[in-house]
Amino acid sequence: MEEGSRPLDTLNAARNKTVMVVLKNGHHFTGRLRAFDIHINTVLEDAEEYESGELKRKVGTVFIRGDTITIISPA
Repeated sequence: MEEGSRPLDTLNAARNKTVMVVLKNGHHFTGRLRAFDIHINTVLEDAEEYESGELKRKVGTVFIRGDTITIISPA
């Protein structure tokens, strides 16, 4: 396996960059990826919550439990 091709390496490369996080309940968060762990528990800063594609609220710093996440993608 070539270096940087593991999922956690990819997430580490996205640290301090804006990402979109999609949850199992259909909500989306966008924000700057601050931290994560091996369970993909994630901390976003300057986060905004979207529901049905519309901005619901600005939440600032948010902790998202890894088992609720379906997708993490560069925004």
